[in-house]
Amino acid sequence: MSPLIAAEDSGGSFLVTPDVGLMIWTLVVFGLTLFFLWKVAFPRIAEALDKRQRAIDESIDAADRTRREADELLDEYRARLREARAQAEEIVSRARKAAENTERESLEKARVSREEILEQARGDAEASIQRAVGELRKEMAGLTVLATEKVTRKTLTEDDQRKLVEEALGELDFSALSGERR
Repeated sequence: MSPLIAAEDSGGSFLVTPDVGLMIWTLVVFGLTLFFLWKVAFPRIAEALDKRQRAIDESIDAADRTRREADELLDEYRARLREARAQAEEIVSRARKAAENTERESLEKARVSREEILEQARGDAEASIQRAVGELRKEMAGLTVLATEKVTRKTLTEDDQRKLVEEALGELDFSALSGERR
C-alpha cells in the first residue's frame, strides 16, 4: 500500500506524522545541500563580499588621498595668495616711493631752473640797465657839450669837453638807475 493510502487509513496526514525514513532522507538531502553550498556557493559569496570590501576600502583610501591632496593644494594656494599679496604690497610701496622721489626731483629741478631763470633775468636786466646808463651818459655828455657851446658861444677843445662832461656826470646820481645802493 502506498504511504498516502496508509496515512488516510490511519486518519491523518503523512507530513504530520513523522516517518523515520523520511526524516533520514530529509537530513541527508539537507546535509548534501549544505555541503554543496559550503563548497560552491559560500566561497563565491565570500569572495564577492571580500571584493566589495576591498572596493569600499580602496574608495575610502582614494577619498582620503584626494582630501589630503586637496588640503595640500589649498594650503599651497593660500601660501601663494599670501605671497602674491605681499608682492603686490611691495610693488605698490615701491611705486609710491618712486613717485615721491620723482616728485621731489621734479620740484628740485623746477626750483633750480627757476633760480637760474631769475639769475639770468637779473643779469639781463643789469646789462640792460648798464647799457641804458651808458647811452644816457653819452647823450648827457653830448647835451652838456651843446649846452656849454651855446652858453659860452665858443667851441671847446677836446680836453675841455672831457673835463666838463666828467664834472657834470660826477654831479649826477646814476646809482639809482642801475639799482645800486649807497
